[in-house]
Amino acid sequence: MRKVTGRLALPLALTALLLSVVAAVFFGSVRLSGTHILQSLLAGPNGTDGTESLIVWSLRLPRILLAAIVGGGLAVVGVAMQALVRNPLADPYVLGISSGAAAGASLFYMGFLPAGILSILTMPIAAFLGGLITIILVFVVARTDGSVSIARLLLAGVALSALMASIASFVTFSSPDPNRVRGVLFWLLGSFSGARWNELLLPAATCLLGTIVLFLLSRPLDALLLGEDAAQSLGIDVERLKKLLFALCALMTGFLVAAAGTIGFVGLIVPHGVRSVVGIGHRRVVPLAFLTGAVFMVWADVLSSSLLRPVEFPVGVVTAMAGVPFFLILLRASRYQFG
Repeated sequence: MRKVTGRLALPLALTALLLSVVAAVFFGSVRLSGTHILQSLLAGPNGTDGTESLIVWSLRLPRILLAAIVGGGLAVVGVAMQALVRNPLADPYVLGISSGAAAGASLFYMGFLPAGILSILTMPIAAFLGGLITIILVFVVARTDGSVSIARLLLAGVALSALMASIASFVTFSSPDPNRVRGVLFWLLGSFSGARWNELLLPAATCLLGTIVLFLLSRPLDALLLGEDAAQSLGIDVERLKKLLFALCALMTGFLVAAAGTIGFVGLIVPHGVRSVVGIGHRRVVPLAFLTGAVFMVWADVLSSSLLRPVEFPVGVVTAMAGVPFFLILLRASRYQFG
């Protein structure tokens, strides 16, 4: 039964994503006639003039596509992190990568870095370096006697996540520009409201490249779930693989945080749900996690922009409301492991 479900899961997820992207255009903080939206979609970006066409093609569609890219990317990073530590409780938010990336991006955005460094960095690179430094510190603290303690890993992740969040908050509130402070505070909780077509290429390319690399690493990731010794006996260079996963997860998370802010728990919820459908084999889990994460984030953004219309709240609020209870249920379970 699972094999049949697994074969159908990928085309169903792709169909769901396409339908979600189209359906999400009809939702937003501004009420628009369904007829006008449909006419704008059919006419294309240059087909009609007017407010409706501008909102659909310049505001809503790039926002929806960025949400899909970020959701898919964070879900794939969650898959990689969980394989790396062999535990489904891991994700880039819980282990502090997202907060580290946000701290790096905030330091850059607010100009709190030396001028020489600011001149050679970009925000995505600053976010990448912040995430990479954080996850390295987490693993240094969690590693004892050649192995990673899951309890230490979670505690170190929570502690360093809080530290990095406090750094980002301190930098933000130290700025004399109130408009910039409000923008950063909203961004730190996750938002796609500023999405523009010319800003989609970099996060899309990063997520596509990362997803392809992880798909090509499906066999080593499967072996890693058996344990480091077992993977080593199968010919996997475990230390090299771990370094690659560190860098890849930090790179993807950093670029996504730079594009949309800190959004948590997507990498926790989605991989767990995907594995319950298709098993733990990464050749199916990686692409399906990307599509499912994209669908999840598109609808999370729909809720954030239309639930309290015309007021819009950060999408990170929606993902946290879904993710925290899910995390606590997993943490409470007597056995939380792959199987």
